[in-house]
Amino acid sequence: MDHVAHRSLPTSLPNILTYGRIAAVPVLAAVLFFGTSEASRWLAFAIFVAACLTDWLDGYLARIWEQQSTLGRMLDPIADKLLVGVTLLMLVHARTIGGWSIWAAIIILSREILVSGLREFLAELNVKVHVTQLAKWKTAVQFIALAMLLAGPAAEGVFSGTTNIGVTLLWIAALLTLVTGYDYLKAGIRHAMSR
Repeated sequence: MDHVAHRSLPTSLPNILTYGRIAAVPVLAAVLFFGTSEASRWLAFAIFVAACLTDWLDGYLARIWEQQSTLGRMLDPIADKLLVGVTLLMLVHARTIGGWSIWAAIIILSREILVSGLREFLAELNVKVHVTQLAKWKTAVQFIALAMLLAGPAAEGVFSGTTNIGVTLLWIAALLTLVTGYDYLKAGIRHAMSR
């Protein structure tokens, strides 16, 4: 009984890590908005990478400690979408993402909004759409792309071509979001038409 009660605690470590990821979002935005130096870029990179690590760690700990909770399942995708969405917006603001690459950012943001709406709709129908392996790859490529773009100008002195590689990976992530987003859309339409 105690074990079950502990599982739903909002102060469990997996949930605290998720709160931390949400709290990191405005801090990351402020660093990119007010900072113009290479040091601010490295700081933004460090905050983003730490937030990405908590995304993996909170899920891993929740599974091995059997502390999976409804609160965690609700907040985890919200934290991810906030992190990705705000980072994309700030990279456009900083002109690291520009020109045609803005369309890759638009595709990724549009997909995130689409999937959130479809998940809400499908949840009302008690339909679960499981995360595919391709969707996991999409998330990984997206995180790596954004990390490289955050380091971007500051990292060019260490590894030339960092920004270009980041932009290329961003486009790959955008293409993967179209494929995985279509899977959600197809499931949503199929269930809507059958009702």
